[in-house]
Amino acid sequence: MVRTMDGNDLKILNILQEDARTSNAEVARVLDMAPSAILERIRKLEERGVIRGYAARIDPVALERRLLAFVFVTTEASLHDEEVVHAVERFPEVLEVHDVAGEDSYLLKVRVADNEELHRFLREKLARVKRVAATRTVFVLKSWKETSALPIPSPRDGRE
Repeated sequence: MVRTMDGNDLKILNILQEDARTSNAEVARVLDMAPSAILERIRKLEERGVIRGYAARIDPVALERRLLAFVFVTTEASLHDEEVVHAVERFPEVLEVHDVAGEDSYLLKVRVADNEELHRFLREKLARVKRVAATRTVFVLKSWKETSALPIPSPRDGRE
């Protein structure tokens, strides 16, 4: 998909990824382009699904979601893995669901208030999901970096 974007598209993505609230006028000023051209480029990036949406990053402590854990899930063999995925992605505690290689089937990123809430999540929700055979949980003691920002390549040799 990067091949279908020029240098200005990549610069727009960098600017918006750093601060999605940057106005079209400011993006246009930085890139020395007309605001209408920026608006059109952003609209096309959204339509193509390159820009999937805009979100506020909220401090989990402010919402009393201090505990971050990664839960490895092993499932019983089946051709219907999507059933497990659809079940776990509905839980509000689950921030991410990843299909992984290795002994485990899935890796879940989970945010909860404390150990007691994690216990309830594991015992009362996750353990009741059909085909979940086992779980293994890793607690995060401290996060040094947590981002959804992607590395965006620089335009090649400065040509647009």
